[in-house]
Amino acid sequence: MPKREIYKKELEKLTKIFQEVEESKKKLVEGLIEDAAFLKAENYVLKQSLAETGMVKIHPSNPEMQKPIETARQYLKNINSYAVVIKALNGVLSKGIIEEDDDLDEFE
Repeated sequence: MPKREIYKKELEKLTKIFQEVEESKKKLVEGLIEDAAFLKAENYVLKQSLAETGMVKIHPSNPEMQKPIETARQYLKNINSYAVVIKALNGVLSKGIIEEDDDLDEFE
């Protein structure tokens, strides 16, 4: 699947998740949603490359000599950034949810 298609699919998914959020919060997280979609698409491409090369280059005659591949480093950075962005987006969603009354409310 092309990177552009991955971006579009993730953007649509996140936009749909946030469609019920109040308009001001939607505007606030618009950039984060785009960043999350971008990181998802970038990691898709990096992951395909890593499937072919692996994350570490091992010297053919001396297996103890190893060198991390730059693609792997970038992939891990992107994963961490993606996780932070998703966590921030989830925080906005969580604050928008009105907790339903439970049985413990009777004891107040």
